[in-house]
Amino acid sequence: MAHVLMPLPSLDFDPTEAAVSWRVLSRLGHRVSFATPDGQPAAADPIMLSGRGLDPWSRVPGFGRLEGFGLILRANAEARAAYAQMAQAAPFVAPLSWQQAHAQAQAQSHAQSPTFDGILLPGGHRARGMRAYLQSELLQALVAGFFAADRPVAAICHGVLVAARSRDAAGRSVLYGRRTTALTWRQERTADRLARIGRFWDPHYYRTYLEAPGQPPGYMSVQQEVTRALQRPEHFIDVPADAPHHLRKTLGLARDTVDDERPAWVVCDGCYVSARWPGDAHTFAKTFARLLSR
Repeated sequence: MAHVLMPLPSLDFDPTEAAVSWRVLSRLGHRVSFATPDGQPAAADPIMLSGRGLDPWSRVPGFGRLEGFGLILRANAEARAAYAQMAQAAPFVAPLSWQQAHAQAQAQSHAQSPTFDGILLPGGHRARGMRAYLQSELLQALVAGFFAADRPVAAICHGVLVAARSRDAAGRSVLYGRRTTALTWRQERTADRLARIGRFWDPHYYRTYLEAPGQPPGYMSVQQEVTRALQRPEHFIDVPADAPHHLRKTLGLARDTVDDERPAWVVCDGCYVSARWPGDAHTFAKTFARLLSR
């Protein structure tokens, strides 16, 4: 049984990417510990959890529970059930702080039996809660330590940004020389356009970082920032045109299950595994579990 660390922001992480990964790993016999900025329980993005607030009529009294775009973007029934279960789990209710997790991980570098065998970085996009997670130098140092020790690392969606921003001893991204995927610009742009229609009073809800004047569209997207950290642009791996089940993987309408990997796209490079969005979460977690069991 491996012991996995899952850092989370205080608010607004993606419920599917965290909870499905937690449930898959737990059912395969692995132990998951959580860490938050202050050691208090985290809370997922409520909009991604319920889907409410993603439709133009959401603010009209009596219509808030009617869902249109919310059905497309929110966590599905299985993910919501996993989140409800995770929220009651003892390690989630009593997490470590980021500082405690960092201290324990540093101590493990000199121990024969490491405290954590691997680290998993979920995503989320809502700037309100996610920026502290994405920009934390403490978390970046923590992630760099796992790469330096060649211990398994998993990152999905915006979680890949944490890895891309983490630096090795030479000052380069720990992803330099590796192949990875992440939330693609096509996916991010499509979800942003839907959210701008449905949540017109909050037009920047889906974009964590916006382009500055003079920057081309997508410059601050997850895909383009991650790509800038890589040794070569082609090391960012999207679904190739000839991949089996290409449409199922790319339309954004199908999500994988524990028994159906056809909609998923996961990239594995050595001890590192990455994925794009909540629709990859089961396959992502199963792939990570295989790395932990080597």
